[in-house]
Amino acid sequence: MDSIIGKKLGMTRIFDDVGNDLPVTVIHAGPCTVSQVKTTERDGYRAVQLAFGVRKLKNTPKPLVGHFKKAGIEPARVVKEFQSSAEHKIGDVVTVDIFSEGDLVKVVGRTKGKGFTGVMKRHGFHGGRASHGKKDQLRAGGSIGASSDPSRVFPGRRMAGRSGNARRTVTHLKVVKVIPESNQIFVLGAVPGPRNGTVYLTKQS
Repeated sequence: MDSIIGKKLGMTRIFDDVGNDLPVTVIHAGPCTVSQVKTTERDGYRAVQLAFGVRKLKNTPKPLVGHFKKAGIEPARVVKEFQSSAEHKIGDVVTVDIFSEGDLVKVVGRTKGKGFTGVMKRHGFHGGRASHGKKDQLRAGGSIGASSDPSRVFPGRRMAGRSGNARRTVTHLKVVKVIPESNQIFVLGAVPGPRNGTVYLTKQS
């Protein structure tokens, strides 16, 4: 298995043997339990479903209650499917031991939600000139289209709207340190999402 589910704990820094200051993201990865195995014969493709975290039974949707009961495992907070050609069976546990220092990983997460924002925060517009009676137009988006021709706004026009809360992927991040005792992995650089946000790690070649 080359993938695992984790929780972003935050960022810190560590020093390597030479003394270089390395900004790292600390991720609590696993342990994850195999809750379902999909095969080519039955499902048309090979994949492994992992369950991560703890969820109270009263807060678990009834379809998932039956799913976990069939697998014989406790209800989990996150369930995610990963393609895998390795042999697994229901109940197997995947830990952070699958990674080692120097590995390159792909991290998928959901960015921080910023709500409804203007064009300056959402798209990096510079704003209007602060002179000649601009008054309340400093942060406005400005013109959004032509006049009678074409008499419409073209699709894709950058305007104010909901910002953040989007799925993002960061590739080729280097694993700096792995602590199996506490299920922690240190990844060089930043990963998407807030503290305690769910992230998915996959080993890259």
